[in-house]
Amino acid sequence: MSFLDVESSLTGRRWLGPSVEISRAAELLAQDTPLPPALCAVLARRGVSANEAESFLEPKLSELLPDPRKLKDMEAAAARFLEAVKQRQRIAVFADYDVDGGTSAALLITWLRAMGLPSTLYIPDRIDEGYGPNEAAMEGLARDHDLIICVDCGTLSHGPIEAARGAEVIVLDHHLGGETLPPALAVVNPNRQDEDGNLGHLCAAGVVFLMLVEANRVMRSEGAKGPDLMAMLDLVALATVADVAPLTGVNRAFVRQGLKVMARRERPGIVALSDVSRMDSAPNSYHLGFLLGPRVNAGGRIGQADLGARLLSTDNLQEAKALSERLDQLNTERRDIEAAVRAAAMEQAEERGLEAPLVWASGEGWHPGVVGIVASRLKEATNRPAIVIGFDGDEGKGSGRSISGVDLGASIQRLAAEGLLIKGGGHKMAAGLTVARDKLEDAMERLSELLAKQGAGEAGPADLKLDGMLMPMAATPELIQDIEKAGPFGASAPAPRFAFPGVEIRFAKRVGDSHLKLTFGDETGTRLDAIAFGAFDTALGPTLQNHGGARFHLAGRLEINTWGGRQSVQLRLEDAAPA
Repeated sequence: MSFLDVESSLTGRRWLGPSVEISRAAELLAQDTPLPPALCAVLARRGVSANEAESFLEPKLSELLPDPRKLKDMEAAAARFLEAVKQRQRIAVFADYDVDGGTSAALLITWLRAMGLPSTLYIPDRIDEGYGPNEAAMEGLARDHDLIICVDCGTLSHGPIEAARGAEVIVLDHHLGGETLPPALAVVNPNRQDEDGNLGHLCAAGVVFLMLVEANRVMRSEGAKGPDLMAMLDLVALATVADVAPLTGVNRAFVRQGLKVMARRERPGIVALSDVSRMDSAPNSYHLGFLLGPRVNAGGRIGQADLGARLLSTDNLQEAKALSERLDQLNTERRDIEAAVRAAAMEQAEERGLEAPLVWASGEGWHPGVVGIVASRLKEATNRPAIVIGFDGDEGKGSGRSISGVDLGASIQRLAAEGLLIKGGGHKMAAGLTVARDKLEDAMERLSELLAKQGAGEAGPADLKLDGMLMPMAATPELIQDIEKAGPFGASAPAPRFAFPGVEIRFAKRVGDSHLKLTFGDETGTRLDAIAFGAFDTALGPTLQNHGGARFHLAGRLEINTWGGRQSVQLRLEDAAPA
């Protein structure tokens, strides 16, 4: 049964409230703990019992951190890493060009700097070199270095790693592994085919962090002390959120602790980036995913590939300021490029039909740095896995994003094995591919078949899941602070959404191109502000702006808005329906 009888909202969605079982569990929690009912509703949805509530609300990394040695090749990787440090060998870090790669590189560079050892950073150019190690780069690094550490890449790089003659190679990665491993000294990857998958939710920075935990443990056993790893959790948190890793288990503790570290404003790069992003409150997972992450990514997308990693690893305030300003500028340019590609891709996808198991689009000269973001927008708009490909000559480079329950990475890897792609790989929710123009249609048809077998074409428009109802009077800063204790929120841990039933709209104004600001209230005289981003892209904006005094059910996420040093409650409005 739909929540508040909303079968089709202003954005065309059905509203779903908590199940009978979750509602009962929330009632029990409210009876057995002193926690507010709204927080109990959130905990019940996460499956937290009264006995577990206290430890869940205060997750301790010491209790949740897995033994790094559970991962295959970990001890060999840490031992070789420490040998290079002790012998003052030349170390190169080869990283992917996204946030996960940049933070992974910054973790290693920061740790090595604390040990007084410089290192070389190498990040391939997205357009000229593509993703992951290539033979020319690895040959060049091997001539001048004793150890090459590949982070957030390398698991499928057999040829390039073999080309690194004269140096030893360690791979610290999380992308789906193939049937055979490359000829590296160690391949530490929770998504190797011979792993049990228990740590498969880690991003690459999480894997790198565990390697450093093991290195510090070995040093302690030898009577030495390693660098402070807790101070590096801001990097792990940023990577975990930006790479859309599930915020469960140790990932949740990484982000929770990392946000506390970030709030201390000790890392020059993150401080400068926070300032240029105009962050005026304590960092949260939204800031990591939507303000900091896109700017770190901007260099790898349309600018110089190593800008993000250099920013995150610098200890120079002036350099951090200059790099952050450049990344902010590139991010603005990236948004303009993305908007043009997104409009063309959506038009093409609509012509092809949005009901198929796979939504895809391809275009001449589409910038490879934005195809992943556009794929994400198509996925969100259609609730289907999406692929977007940019062609340059006879070869197209594309990126895909998936929906929950559909493993896109494995399907892309299968296509590559069948010869329909030049190359491809990734993980469940995201993948990259290179395809020949003459095989494009066949590849997309085959991919659609594989995804259909996983149920990709069965979902309708995504239902809006709500945690319950609130009256405006109950939405206080104190309640939001209580609910935040159940966070951080993100992938696999969606932020709580509440409905405000039958409220009156007191003020509504269009802001910017497509956003809506409004104030609503009820008979008690309580008023709340709300902001709906992109509201005029759907019926939401026009209907609420021209409300004519009608009452509406409003739904969204509560947040604290800080303006001029004052705090107030704001609803991030996601949907509405006539009351």
